[in-house]
Amino acid sequence: MSILSTGSPALLLLLTGSLLGLTFPLGKLAGAAAVSPIVWAWLVSFGAGACLLGVRLLSGGRVTTRREYLRYYLCSALVSLVIPNLLIFSVIPRLGSGFTGILFTVSPVITLLLSMVWRVRTPTAIGMAGIAVGFAGALIVTSTRGEVSQPASLTWLLAGLCIPVSLALGNVYRTRAWPRDARPIDLAIGSNLAAAAVLLVLLLLRGEGPALLDLGRVPLLAGAQVLASSAMFSVFFRLQQVGGPTYLSQIGYVAAAIALVAGTSVLGERYAWTTWAGALVILAGIALSVLAEQRRMLTPTPAAPVAARSPDVG
Repeated sequence: MSILSTGSPALLLLLTGSLLGLTFPLGKLAGAAAVSPIVWAWLVSFGAGACLLGVRLLSGGRVTTRREYLRYYLCSALVSLVIPNLLIFSVIPRLGSGFTGILFTVSPVITLLLSMVWRVRTPTAIGMAGIAVGFAGALIVTSTRGEVSQPASLTWLLAGLCIPVSLALGNVYRTRAWPRDARPIDLAIGSNLAAAAVLLVLLLLRGEGPALLDLGRVPLLAGAQVLASSAMFSVFFRLQQVGGPTYLSQIGYVAAAIALVAGTSVLGERYAWTTWAGALVILAGIALSVLAEQRRMLTPTPAAPVAARSPDVG
């Protein structure tokens, strides 16, 4: 059985979050190599979209281009990919890759609030406890304001906090607007290619088209980013379908842990002990969330969530 067809939200959560976590150290290395944030954001979307499209076509499938789908691709691209990725790769040099990853942990709380307002699937009491614990850990971490050697200014910290807001809006939108009978891989392809097109237009309007050539200076790094983002998006929309927006948002907890470990062990970033204490609290939140979802899977409810309208396909 392929990973795209698996129905285990916990497995999908760990896989998606782990792959997402690799984006932060890779983005920092790209910034150190003087690759602009918009170029790297374009690479993430174009690389993932192109690779997944190739796999789809080789398997004999095709991507739907009906009007309903095109609207979904564009809106999902803007809110979920273009805006947050531009912010991510802009703030990483100022906040550190590990700290930027931890900002993702604020997303579940905002997603939960939006899900309740728009009446999209919300977690159980244990699930909400997991989100609360994870958010408490995030508050501890954000109070340290980045690396020990270079604490970020309030402006960059606020810019970083815009990341989880945009992500939360995207999480809820993708569930509410999920086209009936849509395949997760088709939505992953369409959203990423739409994001790449938007970013390319922005590059050309800013006169920075030649900056794409900078990717030629870091071929191995660029290749690693394309592989990581392609693998991540191959499971991301499947997790959205089976887990719902609030559960999906908790990939930020997993990604934060991966980014923090990679930042310190590979990139030499240094964080205060309170940052690590907050990270441990976040891990406790992850454990509660996984436990809640496992219990939910064992106790089916009569009402199907919006995102589950499409068939169980990969």
